[in-house]
Amino acid sequence: MTIEPLFGVRQSLRKRRWRLKPADDAVVRAIARATGVSDTLARLMAVRGLTQESAPGFLSPKLRDTFPDPSLLKGMDTAVTRIWDALEAGDRIALFADYDVDGATSAAQIADWLRQMGTEPLIYVPDRIEEGYGPNTPALERLKEQGAQLVITLDCGASSVGPLAAARRMDLSAVVIDHHLMEGEGPPADALVNPNQPGDTSGCGHLAAAGVVFVLLAALNREGRKRQAFSTRAEPNLLDFADLAALGTVCDVAPLKGVNRAIVAQGLKLISNGRRPGMQALAAIAGIRGPASAYHAGFVLGPRINAGGRVGKSDLGARLMMSEDRKEADRIAQTLEGLNAERRAIEAQVLEEAIARIDSQIITDDTPILIAAGEDWHPGVIGIVAGRIKERFNRPALVIGYEAETGVAKGSGRSCPGVNLGAAVVEARTAGLLQAGGGHAMACGLTMDIASLDDLRTYLTDRLSADWAKADDARAYEVDAVVKPGAVTCDYVQALSAAEPYGAGNPEPRFALANLRRAFAQRVGENHVRFTFEALGGDRLTGITFGSANSPVGHALLNGPEGLWHVAGKLKVGDSRYGGKAELHLEDLCPAG
Repeated sequence: MTIEPLFGVRQSLRKRRWRLKPADDAVVRAIARATGVSDTLARLMAVRGLTQESAPGFLSPKLRDTFPDPSLLKGMDTAVTRIWDALEAGDRIALFADYDVDGATSAAQIADWLRQMGTEPLIYVPDRIEEGYGPNTPALERLKEQGAQLVITLDCGASSVGPLAAARRMDLSAVVIDHHLMEGEGPPADALVNPNQPGDTSGCGHLAAAGVVFVLLAALNREGRKRQAFSTRAEPNLLDFADLAALGTVCDVAPLKGVNRAIVAQGLKLISNGRRPGMQALAAIAGIRGPASAYHAGFVLGPRINAGGRVGKSDLGARLMMSEDRKEADRIAQTLEGLNAERRAIEAQVLEEAIARIDSQIITDDTPILIAAGEDWHPGVIGIVAGRIKERFNRPALVIGYEAETGVAKGSGRSCPGVNLGAAVVEARTAGLLQAGGGHAMACGLTMDIASLDDLRTYLTDRLSADWAKADDARAYEVDAVVKPGAVTCDYVQALSAAEPYGAGNPEPRFALANLRRAFAQRVGENHVRFTFEALGGDRLTGITFGSANSPVGHALLNGPEGLWHVAGKLKVGDSRYGGKAELHLEDLCPAG
């Protein structure tokens, strides 16, 4: 069934069709009655698929109501037995973690738990540029030389058949904890825990690696009770690890549903309390004030933790999350802050060049993926740039950096709902177009010969075309509710915060307002525009649009024709230092009529 565009907007200034998310009015009324929330908040829940029965749990997510039985995850009981056997034998345990936030927070959780068990693990985080993703044989050999008898891979390892076969030959046991999509037989490990592996029926495929580790810790505690291991030492409190699990979940863009939502809700409280020195140091240097939100986790803390793996020393993020000393944490946080500034500068340059390459291509509405490649583009920022391009052009994007001398190319991609980019990349690897590649529905990574770029472009275009044609919602600007300027008050906006935390699977709601007259617009800062719109009845709506002064939206606000406009964006309560008024963070704009 074709849904008519909201307000008749078929092509906004950002070239999007506006669509009001459909909701059953009877369900909206039932949710409002069951929860006592406003009709608007009830509608927000209804469009997310919630019902009268599930809405209360959404508003008050609790781990006890959503936590899975760990044994449902294939390989979990075997992994737990192997880890406990190593502990009781006094074996040296090493943690091999990915260099992103999900890997760092996974490693920090297990390191913390092992320390409470009286053992200090070895920590290894590979260099993104020199070693690449996942376990490699030389690194495993070094861990063996340092005395490791068991290595636990975190947020990696599920596709590392060769390196883990080498580990087995050197008598180094391995337990793999991962969540990435898999194909075929797993690696030769003592245990593999991955809710996305073939044969896993747990229904936990939405967990990030940090979430899988959180469930693993619950299983380790349960096994410890069976072995009476806590008769002489305190049992670790699982809830104490929720801040790390939450940070990894948000930064890996895992959908905030089920246990993920409960983990993040609980974890944000711990981050706000500043109980962990690394979190506290990073929040202070980033200038976070007040309660931590999913935005702070994903867009303030996360990029700084990632900065070490992108342009600096790969283990800095993990070390910061593991630090128990505030002075050490302050030093690492300061280093990461400087690296993050360096990362932003590199990112800006690569983004500019990538957009220029895309602008030179012929792109139609049917083009399912944008691919840009450039010589010596820093592999530490290509994933971020791919995300920026995806947001700018509203379709999946793949950004590839290569070395001209060797032809070795590394790429990172970001996708839109309905287009499983990770699966397509796995299939491209199977087809022989890639040396390595994998990921999940919304993100991927790959290694290839740059000479195969045209073949890969053709393959992915053909493979994703059907998905893209069906993913009509990915091309539309989806609006949760229509409001009037007079309704936009602080109380109204604050009441909607009950739908937090926002993230993948529970996006921050968007609102649209119709037939407003521009009363004021002024460029502020480097590239922002602050504005006031006025309704025909006199009610006013103030707001700002970020980074848009030189875009069609900014030009329309500053110099556009008189007349009525339809506007859309997110409702916020402004900084209390500047009056704390409710305002619109404008994302899109279209002339009325």
